[in-house]
Parts: sequence; structure tokens; C-alpha cells
Amino acid sequence: MKILNKKIAAKKSSAAWIQRQAADPYVARAHKEGYRARAAYKLIEMNERFKFLKNGQVVVDLGAAPGSWTQYVMREFPKSKVFAMDLLEIKPIPGVEFYQGDFTTDAALQWLEEKLNLPAESDVHGNVDVVLSDMAPNTVGHKKTDHLRQMVLLEYAFDFALRALKPGGTFVAKSFTGGTTGELLKQIKEKFESVHHIKPPASRKDSVEMFIVAMGFKG
Repeated sequence: MKILNKKIAAKKSSAAWIQRQAADPYVARAHKEGYRARAAYKLIEMNERFKFLKNGQVVVDLGAAPGSWTQYVMREFPKSKVFAMDLLEIKPIPGVEFYQGDFTTDAALQWLEEKLNLPAESDVHGNVDVVLSDMAPNTVGHKKTDHLRQMVLLEYAFDFALRALKPGGTFVAKSFTGGTTGELLKQIKEKFESVHHIKPPASRKDSVEMFIVAMGFKG
């Protein structure tokens, strides 16, 4: 791939990223199959292994932009209802309700609570089948700081899943490798029948990202 922008071409990191994209088979596959990002295949691979997605489910997709996970759900399970959220704008996807905003704010949470008709009582279960979270912080290049920021987002997503999921539901979320993951993983294992901490093949080998797949919410 020839880099036409001279300023970008002058930056070794930018040039390397573009060349890597051009050589990435998942990028080519996403373009061919009409997915907005190669990230779609992370969800596809996890679902092919664990089969937690089914038709007619209520699904929440956090950190959804540019929308490839939601695309997959709606393409393969068209009777499902998806509520997607991200700081960035997402081009509309038929059948999907989208909120642009920060998931950690009261306004965003209120939108989800109203759309999902979540009960105010903490001891009453929600009606969501699957909570997906591909949320990630803007990294600063400091491993410990980046990891802590990711853990904060993971904890937010986990707390929401505890409120929103129905018994038997599934929680799938991005995490980073690092020390505090084990502590949170222990808490998640207490709430779900089976928990897996995996790195799907579509996740780049040099990435520190992992994914938690927690199934069978105990309520």
C-alpha cells in the first residue's frame, strides 16, 4: 500500500501501522465481507467457540464504535434487539438503538436503564441476555497506567452486567493482561457458572488485550 499523505509517511509509527493493516488478513476479510472493522472477528471467534449468541436476544454493546460487533449480531441473529453505546459516532445500523456518550456518566446509564426498563431495586434481575464490552481507554504508553484505566472500564461494565443481565445471561468484556485482573476475575467467577479468560486468534499477537467470557449468570 502506498502512503499518499507525506506527513503520515514521514512518521515511522504511522507508516508501520498502515503497512501492517495492508498485510493483515482480517482487515482484508472485513473489507470483503462488509464489516466495519477487523474487530468483528474477535466476537465471531468467541461466539463460534462458546455459542452465547442466539436469535431473539436482548444485547448491549458497550464501546461499540465503529459498530462491527453490532453488525455481526444483527447480521447473524436478526431477531435480536441491540442497544449500542460509544463516545464516538456510529453510522446507523437497522434495528439498533445507539447512544453517543460516555458509559461512565449518569446520563448514559440513565439512557440504558430507560431503554432496557431496568428495575430500580438492586435485588431484581434485568432482562438482558448478553452484555458485550469492547471498551478500551486512550492509552498513554505507560503499561501500569493503561492497565489500571482498562480495569476501571471493566469494573464499570461488570457492575452494569450484574444489574442488567437475566439469570443465565452472558458477559463478554475486554481486559488487559496484568496483576489486578486476577482479583476481578475472582469476583466474576463468583457470579457466573463458567468463566474463560482468552485471547481470540483475531486479537493481534503483540496486543496485551484479553477477553473475559462469563456465561451462566447466577443472579
